[in-house]
Amino acid sequence: MASHRKPRTRVLTTSGSRTAAGLTTAALASVTLLSQSAQAAPKAPKPSIEEVRQKVDGLYRQAEVATQKYNAAKEHVDHQRATVNHLLDAAAQRAEKMNESRRELGTFASAQYRTGGMNPTAQLMLAKDPQDFFDRTHLMERLTGRQKQAVTDYQAQAAQAARQRAEAARSLDRLQETKTSLQQTKQSVQNKLAEARQLLSRLTAQEKARLAELEREREAAAKRRAEEEARKQQERERQRQQDGGGSTGDQTGGQTGGDSTGGSQSTQAEKALAFARAQIGKPYVWGATGPSSYDCSGLTQAAWKAAGVDLPRTTWEQVKVGERVATKDLQPGDLVFFYDDISHVGMYIGNGKMIHAPHPGANVREESIYYMPIYGSVRPG
Repeated sequence: MASHRKPRTRVLTTSGSRTAAGLTTAALASVTLLSQSAQAAPKAPKPSIEEVRQKVDGLYRQAEVATQKYNAAKEHVDHQRATVNHLLDAAAQRAEKMNESRRELGTFASAQYRTGGMNPTAQLMLAKDPQDFFDRTHLMERLTGRQKQAVTDYQAQAAQAARQRAEAARSLDRLQETKTSLQQTKQSVQNKLAEARQLLSRLTAQEKARLAELEREREAAAKRRAEEEARKQQERERQRQQDGGGSTGDQTGGQTGGDSTGGSQSTQAEKALAFARAQIGKPYVWGATGPSSYDCSGLTQAAWKAAGVDLPRTTWEQVKVGERVATKDLQPGDLVFFYDDISHVGMYIGNGKMIHAPHPGANVREESIYYMPIYGSVRPG
């Protein structure tokens, strides 16, 4: 007889219900906590356009300081490389002299080998005649004296060659250290510029337009200050003339460079200015000295070189060259340096303006000297 069993029904116990409910509640609580955590960590507020501008300006300045360090290191590398090449050339010449001494010693050694195994009595007995013996004996005495000198020369040449090789090796080590520093500084410049580019790339079209507007306002304010200072200077000049002081040149308001040194310095300044003007529109490239691009000190160095005046490579060295002049006494061709770290330089052209290579992304241009805080000025020549 077949048995009929009822299918088992799985019964959810009260304990099981509580467990399921507990899991559901925990899951919901986790979701809620995650949501609250997300809300508790809001994104940092986007910097204002003014903050972006200040940050970019700061990065450009840092890059320019690093550029001057790069320029100094590169100049040092060039000098060290020239020194190493000179030492290696000198060592090669010394080695040739040493070889000459060695060859002479070899000649003497061969002569000794050929004649040294026979005593004077035997040589006299085998000589064709006594006179021949005495002639050869006299020659050997002379060769012995020359041999001593040859040995002395060889020792001196060898010692000098060793010193030059050691000096060249030390110079090569220093050269490698400077090249390593050069690469590190180069990377620092590139990092600063990359950060500035990244900041600018995040701006919307509207924000970029606003940034450009702020830049125009800044330039306009610097231009107004230059014009005001030029007017003041022209007034002082007119007053001097009225007081019978005579003209010393138009000074800041379009000076001609008429100073006590005569026309030579004025002519040099005119040549330097003509060169600088011809570079307007060429791009700023850090570390560049022309002819297709420049950094700030590369431009001033090239301009004054065209006038026959050699300036150092960096702003830190250029500021030490020539006569220091006050801002109110600036004349065309004078170099104006900016910021407390002396990281930028431009060439004064009169009327409170200068020609300079501003920063990456900009071209050589005319601009008010009041666009940046002035450190000081010098007059090369």
